Amino acid sequence: MSAVLVYMTAGSVDEAKAIGASLIKRRLAACVNILPGMISQYHWKEAVATEEETVLIAKTESDLADALTSHVRDVHSYECPCVITLSITDGNPDFLKWVADETVKAAS
Repeated sequence: MSAVLVYMTAGSVDEAKAIGASLIKRRLAACVNILPGMISQYHWKEAVATEEETVLIAKTESDLADALTSHVRDVHSYECPCVITLSITDGNPDFLKWVADETVKAAS
């Protein structure tokens, strides 16, 4: 198994906290960082939009990424939430072991 980062956005800090807590509770992520105050500009349904959003960055194992994505899609308020998995190529071995220890137990 290998650790990954999952980048997500939410419409508010409260929604981000609820999503993050549900991921931690289900052990789909070892940790979720919540970064409020991001400004997003995007094209959606034939219009350009500018909105304030909140970023979530989850640390998990690659074999849990699909389950994490599915869960976020189920609980998110957006019709098409941003959920992107990014590979981790290197890092603190102790931290990466902690990510594995805190997530894999739930998958076992």
